[in-house]
Amino acid sequence: MKKTFSAALLASIMLVPNAFATELPKEATLEVKFELPELEVAMYARPYVAIWVEDDSGNVVKNIALWTGNQTEWLKDIRSWWRKFGRYNSDQIDGISSATRAAGNYTVHWDGTTDSGARALKGNYTLFTEVVREHGGRDIVRQPITLTDTDFVVTTEPKAEIGVIQIQYSSN
Repeated sequence: MKKTFSAALLASIMLVPNAFATELPKEATLEVKFELPELEVAMYARPYVAIWVEDDSGNVVKNIALWTGNQTEWLKDIRSWWRKFGRYNSDQIDGISSATRAAGNYTVHWDGTTDSGARALKGNYTLFTEVVREHGGRDIVRQPITLTDTDFVVTTEPKAEIGVIQIQYSSN
């Protein structure tokens, strides 16, 4: 009897891995500061930018920013984001996209909610920042992050299309 109960308990825990997971604190926020560098090129076009969070399983948890303007035909150029989210959810793009931005420093925030409005769970995630320019380059930065009750600041190395990214998490 004891072995049957233990096996059943273990099986239920393995089948429902998030049953005992806890939500991020209601005050938790993630701030992403980054630079779109000014590039000296002949045909400069404002870049498309996608910033999103994925869980350990590679599922999109939240689209934080999507700067594409209203030209949806070029969304496929934001390759990683398009393959993960865009091509399957084209009906939602209008609700999350906004205008492209000129070179400069920017800050975006994530309030710890998922795209469906629920609180995200504490755990391991990856923050993606993808920047692509028409007639230009493409860069993607993948930054693993762990969201718990512990605050942190992480800084990434600059790339050609995106400068330094500073990620600051505050749990309260």
